[in-house]
Amino acid sequence: MKNTLLLIAILIFGSITAGAQQKFTADAAKTSLQWLGEKVAGQHTGTINLKDGWLNWKDNKITAGEFSIDMTTIKDSEGNERLEGHLKSDDFFGVEKFPTAKIVITGSDGFEKGTATVRGNLTIKGVTNPVEFKATSQKKDEGTWFYANIVVDRTKYGIRYGSGSFFDNLGDKVIYDEFKLKVNLLLN
Repeated sequence: MKNTLLLIAILIFGSITAGAQQKFTADAAKTSLQWLGEKVAGQHTGTINLKDGWLNWKDNKITAGEFSIDMTTIKDSEGNERLEGHLKSDDFFGVEKFPTAKIVITGSDGFEKGTATVRGNLTIKGVTNPVEFKATSQKKDEGTWFYANIVVDRTKYGIRYGSGSFFDNLGDKVIYDEFKLKVNLLLN
């Protein structure tokens, strides 16, 4: 009788915890965020650092999450300090007043074959807009990696410098409204 009760208790506890939500914390040091900005006459690439973050996982889905991006760390891959300074200025990200950008994950579809659509809200320069992107997950020895390419329309965040959507006669000085952020996120 004791063994039967113990087995029933284990089965009940196991079924309760099997669907339990797990919280994962970002490994900011191993995570990489690479940006790409394009213009008529070329492109610029670089990096930016994740400050911190977490996400909740349940039933093969992301249920919630929040990630902070340290805008003061924006770097150009060619080390162009003039460009870095311009990106940090009020023409672009205004990092003195807005040192952090944030993405709040509101949920995802189920990760079928390791891929799902993720939804959330992105805040840049104090302006918040919804975002949606595909993400891929992969478990490795050091934790779970999530990979995504997020396309952001900068003009929705008040970043209009060099935008052909807002200014005429820019010629080959036009900077495209969308920039891309390639995310390699490690969670433990």
